[in-house]
Amino acid sequence: MDTRLQRHPVYQQLNDRLRESLGGEYRRGSKFLTEREISERFDVSRATANKALASLVSEGLLEFRRGVGTFVRRDLINYDVRSLVSFTEKANAAGKKPTTKVLSFAKCLAVSVDAKVVEALDLAQAATLWQLQRLRSADKVPVILEHRYIVADLCPKLTKAQVAGSLYEAFSDTNSLAIAGADEIIRAVSLKPSEAKLLAVPSKSPAIEVTAVGFLDNNERTPLWWERTLYRGDQYEFHSRLGPIQTATPARGKLR
Repeated sequence: MDTRLQRHPVYQQLNDRLRESLGGEYRRGSKFLTEREISERFDVSRATANKALASLVSEGLLEFRRGVGTFVRRDLINYDVRSLVSFTEKANAAGKKPTTKVLSFAKCLAVSVDAKVVEALDLAQAATLWQLQRLRSADKVPVILEHRYIVADLCPKLTKAQVAGSLYEAFSDTNSLAIAGADEIIRAVSLKPSEAKLLAVPSKSPAIEVTAVGFLDNNERTPLWWERTLYRGDQYEFHSRLGPIQTATPARGKLR
């Protein structure tokens, strides 16, 4: 890397030099220069080095990991809105190591659950549900906070060990359930303090909220699960493919 800088404009030259090093001297996922190292290597002030690092982080080229340092950002995880794909497969496809922490897993009665969940799952008040909350990480970076209710009568063999892995695999293999798909509502939200703490980001950080109801592949299209899942806005990209141009009348969406 050429470390010689002209005096004007130093900040832009520094940004250009650091950007050139990405993909060459510093590969995706590798630890990047510190503020002090940049200052010493390029003979600039710590304030200029800090400004350059912050600029590359804001561009999505670098990522700051609290207590660890600054790293060259790896590929974002793709959320394909057209199909159900397990988090494990998505993380592996992005070159990241997936892990899951089960924060809670227990049975509960429908009568104790929010009415909108009971209505979405078309349940009687006496019905039993599995309630679970999971924190999912990629390369030890928390990226998903998931809260889900599953109809227990349809999935009686579910265990905490299965919940720590792929739910789709548990549905299909262990419980022999055929999944038709899910109806989703996707919104941009700001994280609450408790959510942000679990996802290791500042309070009110941006996130993508997916509220969904999953269905069995049968004649009744029986609801199996309800979920509210939060995806860190700096770790996920939502991908889709749109069809031909159509009229928006009658409107199918809601403005909030």
